[in-house]
Amino acid sequence: MIRGLYTAAAGMVTQQRRHDTATQNIANLNTTGYKQVDSVSHAFPDVLISAISHGTSEKIGRLNTGVFAEQSISQYVQGDLLESGKPADFAISSDLQVADPATGENIQFDGSGKYINPDGEVIYRPQAFFTVQDNEGNNLYTRNGSFTVNTAGDVLSAGGFRVLDATGNPMVLTGSLDNLKVDGQGNLIDPATGLAAGPKLGISIVTRPQQLVRDGNGVFHAEEPEVAEVRYAEAADNMQVRQGYLENSNVDAAQVTVDMNAAYRAYEANQKVIQFYDSTLQKAVTEIGRV
Repeated sequence: MIRGLYTAAAGMVTQQRRHDTATQNIANLNTTGYKQVDSVSHAFPDVLISAISHGTSEKIGRLNTGVFAEQSISQYVQGDLLESGKPADFAISSDLQVADPATGENIQFDGSGKYINPDGEVIYRPQAFFTVQDNEGNNLYTRNGSFTVNTAGDVLSAGGFRVLDATGNPMVLTGSLDNLKVDGQGNLIDPATGLAAGPKLGISIVTRPQQLVRDGNGVFHAEEPEVAEVRYAEAADNMQVRQGYLENSNVDAAQVTVDMNAAYRAYEANQKVIQFYDSTLQKAVTEIGRV
């Protein structure tokens, strides 16, 4: 009976975390570059129950010991691009491909940007990010291209981080912001000649985006860049920088609303199970205990 209390309590904690994740997604429906978070739940290991009588053991069956929220996974699929018309606003449009080692053909990813090969290995679509740097010199990655330029010409992200160029150095602009022109590869263009003349936006390609860690404020970091296979974008990469656009959140409002309501109902169901066990224990103490 006590085990049942623990199982129901574990279910309540898991559903609370699912509900919190869904409300976080809903709160960021209009946050530029926000990536939806999905909560993944797993069951604790089953327990084999046996009855021992007169020195013999008879298997009764398996008992599930509850569930727990194992991890939260970010969905990096691209959000809609919305035109802002501001010269310092940028969005990345990308369709990066990965070749299947077995066939040599491009992998066909599903709508969530992942592919499961015949061996059960999950492969995620590579993603492109703007590269920014915090005050400690750590590289961070974001899809929020709403940049500003201070009086010294430093290009800053929405979170106040310095935007890096393709050589890993902070970008500094010398001309008027009104004349800022950037081509599809992120090169700064001289308005007079129409040719590349200046630093190039530092677009990082993360081959294994599942290795990124969410930091908040729309940025991610890679604890081990070598494992995440982070590199700067090359001309052959199928991606384009769109000036005067911003990437909207990729949250599926209908789906996260369904998830939130499902988590709430499951939380209520576990709560009623605990109330049942509580009333049963109360009877055991107050009534059976008097006999």
